[in-house]
Amino acid sequence: MAEEVEYTDGPNDEGEYFQRPGKLSDYMPRPYPNDEAARASNAGALPPDLSLMIKARHGGADYLFSILTGYMDAPAGVEIRDGLYYNPYFPGGAISMARALFDGAVEYDDGTPATTSQMAKDVTTFLSWAAEPEHDDRLQP
Repeated sequence: MAEEVEYTDGPNDEGEYFQRPGKLSDYMPRPYPNDEAARASNAGALPPDLSLMIKARHGGADYLFSILTGYMDAPAGVEIRDGLYYNPYFPGGAISMARALFDGAVEYDDGTPATTSQMAKDVTTFLSWAAEPEHDDRLQP
């Protein structure tokens, strides 16, 4: 899968940058070219690095799972500004990050149903590992 993504690398011997297939050691590509583009796409808010949320928030993985699965229509009497979304698990209830997970959005090779809950569990488990990849090795006797 890593090889399916092209990365800019270099410079080469001529001082030019070039495209190459990804390697397992490459960082995941950024979704936005810069902070200004990220803010423009998220109602002025700079999206956080969710791998750090696992360690930064109380409840870590449970908090992130709740955020990813908690999108809903705002209850009667609650006004949500344009460009924001209602999520009762986010402080204040109004979040700039649009809902990212929808039932059936991916296809699992083993036939696992691609529910929002299952995908949120997978994302949360991966981000827990990404936040502290040395965790298991550190706990070994």
